[in-house]
Amino acid sequence: MATNEGVRAPRDATLAELQERLTAAVERLVTGDDWRHALQFAARFRSRSFGNTLLIDAQHLDAWENGRVPNPEPSYVAGYNQWQSLGRQVIKGQPGYMMFAPVTGRFASSTPQDAESWRRLNRFEKPRPGEAMRSRMIGARPAYVWDISQTTGDPIPERPVPRLLEGEAPTGLWEGLARLVDADGYQVLRVEHEGMIGGASGLTDFAARTVSVRMSMDPAAQVKTLAHELGHVRLHGPDNPDWDRHRGTGEVEAESVALMIGAAHGMDTSSYSVPYVSGWAGTVKGKEPAEVVQATGERVRKTAAAILDALDTVQLGAGDPPGLNRDAAPRRVERTPPAPDAQTRPASAADVTVRSL
Repeated sequence: MATNEGVRAPRDATLAELQERLTAAVERLVTGDDWRHALQFAARFRSRSFGNTLLIDAQHLDAWENGRVPNPEPSYVAGYNQWQSLGRQVIKGQPGYMMFAPVTGRFASSTPQDAESWRRLNRFEKPRPGEAMRSRMIGARPAYVWDISQTTGDPIPERPVPRLLEGEAPTGLWEGLARLVDADGYQVLRVEHEGMIGGASGLTDFAARTVSVRMSMDPAAQVKTLAHELGHVRLHGPDNPDWDRHRGTGEVEAESVALMIGAAHGMDTSSYSVPYVSGWAGTVKGKEPAEVVQATGERVRKTAAAILDALDTVQLGAGDPPGLNRDAAPRRVERTPPAPDAQTRPASAADVTVRSL
């Protein structure tokens, strides 16, 4: 039987390699166009963390340049067993795209308000009567996904794709965003021209709890502006405990949220004002630019994904194949897959679980 040390050593080496790949991918985001591409890709694969979307993008591009896949961008990605659950099989010899999967542990406490009171539960241990229980990420391990072009089998149904004319806003998007602004306790005001809001296209007044958007723009620009201001509401309001640490990237975050929302609806994102990454990423004291870029990308992805999930508009998919049930038990595999699939295979430690990140 392999020892824990024997299991950990190759896993830790793989994690170190993954971190190096991720750092390299982050450091390649230098210009505004680089950032825009990363966000457009993240919008299409928003079920994954921002770091994992960077890893998938870089590895798929490498596979395309080496002739292993037919297109420079992936369409749907899933784990080995997940593809099998959809009646498809990974083609022999196709390596998976490596990414991080979180390892979570279960914790219980009789006084959940006390952060120090939470104790780790063993695999089959149940909380005591009156105890609260929660799961928490305690580490990471490698996981693998494959693009649909690396598989064969049953056809996957196509999702409807938004089709927009120039300047046109997606059907129902303004109404959906306005409803979310209202649910957050802010009133949407439509003003006639920019002179009424200091020359801006939009303005969020946290004290008055209003979001103003000028109407002297085409519908697509109005929707983009409303999404930008909703980004401010969600990320930079006075009740947000993280706001003081992110003032240097506030406008970038709001515009990036709007860009992801637009990209998910098939909107032209070339007009979105994203400055050079090397400029804003160096404004946060005490942090390396690469660290700021990754943290900002993840905050933007989570915020945009939550907004998109709350809308009933026609959107591009989130990167999972149609019909995939992530919560379903994996189908038993009779032969060894070409690479480990940590999304569907339980972790080796008895008291942890693995889920997709």
